[in-house]
Amino acid sequence: MKRLVYLFLAIIVAATLSACGSSSANSEDGGGDSKGKVAVGGKDFTEQQILSKITSIYLKENGFDVEEASNMGSAVVRSALENGQIDIYWEYTGTGLVVYQKQEVETDPEEAYEKVKENDKEHGITWLNKANFNNTYAILMKKDTAEKMGVKTISDLAKMVNDNPDKLKFASNAEFYAREDGVKGLQKLYGFKFPSKNVVKMDSGLLYNALKDGQVDVSVGFATDGRIKGFDLVILEDDQQFFPAYNGVPVVRQEVAEKSPEISELMNKLAGLLDNETMMSLNYSVDVEHKDITEVSRSWLEEQGLVK
Repeated sequence: MKRLVYLFLAIIVAATLSACGSSSANSEDGGGDSKGKVAVGGKDFTEQQILSKITSIYLKENGFDVEEASNMGSAVVRSALENGQIDIYWEYTGTGLVVYQKQEVETDPEEAYEKVKENDKEHGITWLNKANFNNTYAILMKKDTAEKMGVKTISDLAKMVNDNPDKLKFASNAEFYAREDGVKGLQKLYGFKFPSKNVVKMDSGLLYNALKDGQVDVSVGFATDGRIKGFDLVILEDDQQFFPAYNGVPVVRQEVAEKSPEISELMNKLAGLLDNETMMSLNYSVDVEHKDITEVSRSWLEEQGLVK
């Protein structure tokens, strides 16, 4: 059964690479000046599509023959890296630590990074420099509502819920509501509980609009989502550090890192330029302003002076 699963994953990756090959550097450059081929992977949501495209353009402009393989599920892209079907992609420290390495949740960004980096050495995977953006869970409110209520932190929210249990409606996706490291754990640590009648469960993509339109007062979300900026929402400070660290990091096969050290140098430089505000702005351009991902990615690289 396990062999069948790996075969299935291999077919998916191969099909993705084939589909993307016509628009990659491989089909456009082709000359003898290439510094070598590199297959760039990516997951199937906006932030990952942006990171994958930025990486592909950046490496291509620096002389590498690039193949793109984006829009893959998390397990598929990780398997593709392990099996040598892709060479590099962006991963999150929390996902690597908990999902792939089966370790305990880590809330400290530096601790999470050092642990996941060390643990993956035996798998032939190199975690390059950690970027300063953390796409972890977040508790959100409309900015004007939070200011009016004097709510800045999750502790402030907990006090308000305890003082007025029926005052606020809370929106969550089904997964976060059910998980021990989701709503249950959050309420336990902060010492409050939303009445079940005041909890509205919905698809992740609907959470931000529900909050913007006033259908709910508080919602779970993701810290670098562009709709936070677009809908004038605010992230409540996680003052007791409940949420795990999910910093973005370029991960590369060790064999590739050793053979082409320039890739690591370039990606470390790139990682140093990305923070929460930058990722939120890039996500906003795509999700709210509906701009083309390639145009957004190239424009940002040009603004940073990384490509001409």
